[in-house]
Amino acid sequence: MEVSSYRPRNPGHDYYGRGTYLITLVVNGRESLLSRFVNDVAHESPAGRERLVLTPLGEAIQRAWQQIPARQSIHGNHVVVHACVCMPDHFHGVIEVLDPMSWSLGDIIQAFKAFCTSCWQQGLGLPTSVNRPISADCRGEGAPDWLRAKAAMHGNEGALVRSLSKKQRQEYYTFVGRQQRPLFDDNYDDTVCLDERHRQAMIAYVHDNPRRAQLRRLLPDFLHRCLHVQIGGRSYGAFGNLFLLRWPRKVQVMCHRRHPVSRLPYEQTDDYASDCRQWEAAIMEGCTVIVTPGISRGEQLMKNECIDRSFPLIHLQATPIGRYWKPELKRFDACARGSLLILAPWDIDAMGDVNGIPKDSDYSRFHNLNTLAAEICAFDGEAKIIADK
Repeated sequence: MEVSSYRPRNPGHDYYGRGTYLITLVVNGRESLLSRFVNDVAHESPAGRERLVLTPLGEAIQRAWQQIPARQSIHGNHVVVHACVCMPDHFHGVIEVLDPMSWSLGDIIQAFKAFCTSCWQQGLGLPTSVNRPISADCRGEGAPDWLRAKAAMHGNEGALVRSLSKKQRQEYYTFVGRQQRPLFDDNYDDTVCLDERHRQAMIAYVHDNPRRAQLRRLLPDFLHRCLHVQIGGRSYGAFGNLFLLRWPRKVQVMCHRRHPVSRLPYEQTDDYASDCRQWEAAIMEGCTVIVTPGISRGEQLMKNECIDRSFPLIHLQATPIGRYWKPELKRFDACARGSLLILAPWDIDAMGDVNGIPKDSDYSRFHNLNTLAAEICAFDGEAKIIADK
C-alpha cells in the first residue's frame, strides 16, 4: 500500500538541464491552509456554485511562485513559470528550465518550500524555523536526550533543524509541535514534460484542478477512489463508477496486434470491423459494459470510442492507483458522466510468465491483463471494498 503521494524521481534524468515539470507539493497532514471552496450563486459554473478562494497564505504562495524567475536570475538560473493553483491542501505548478543551471530543480523547489514555510510561520506570529537552531528547543522539560546531545555537539551556534536526519526530524517535530514543522511534506512530485503537447496538458491540468475537485465533491459515487477493492479473489485499485461491475452483461474487447492469418494489423481487417459492429450492437441493446485493457491498437480504438461516446466501459490499466492518483482529463470526465470505471490490479507481474516470456514484458502484461478482463466479465458477485489503511 502507498504511504506517500509521491513517486520516486526519474532515475537518470538531468535535473540541472533544460526541461519542463509539473510540480506537486502537499501540505503537512493534508491541512486545508491554502484555499477554500465558497458558495457563490453569482458565479455558477458547470461544476456547481462553489468557487475557490485563496487564504492569505495561499495568496502569498501564489506570489512567491510568480517571483521564482526573478529570484533565480540572481543566481544565474533562467526559468519561467507557466501556471499554478493553490488547492486547499496541496499546490500544483508548472516550471520550465530554459538553460543548464548551477542549481538543480530540487534546489529551486526546496528554496521555494522554505520561503513558503517562512510565510506561514510569520503569519502565525512565529519565528521562522528554516534556519532555527535546535538548541532553542532544548531548554524546556521533556527534551529527548539525543536532542540535547546533538545541540551540545555544536556549541553555542547550535545544530540547525535542516541538519537532522529524516527520522530525527520526525521525532523533533513530535516534540516541538506542528507549528515548527515545514508547511509542506518533505518530498515533492515532479512530472517530467515529454513534448509540447504534454506541456499544454500539464498547464490545462493545473487550471482544471478546481473544477475536478468540485466534481469529486458533487459526484462521489462516480468519482470514487478505492485503493483496495476485491473482485473475484483479486485485489485492485479503482477509480470511477463501481456500479458498472454490477451490470448484467460484460463483454471483453481483446485484439492481438496482427491478424492470425493475413498478419495485417488487426484493426485494419474486415474481422476487426465485424467485431466492432458486434460490440456496438451489444452496447446499444443496453445492460452491456465493455471491458478491456486497451493495449493493442484495436483495443485502444474501441476504448477511445467508448470514452468519446459515453459507452459504459471498465478499463484495466497496469499503472497503479495510489492514494492521490487521478486520471487525465478525458477519462476523468468520462468517470464524472458515470460511464467509466478504471481498475489497476495489484502486483500484475506476480501473475507470472506467459508462454515462457518474462512476466514484466509487454507481451506477458498484455495477456495477463486480458486474463483479468475475462475474469471480470465472468464476475457476477458483489465487489468487496477493503478499508484503506
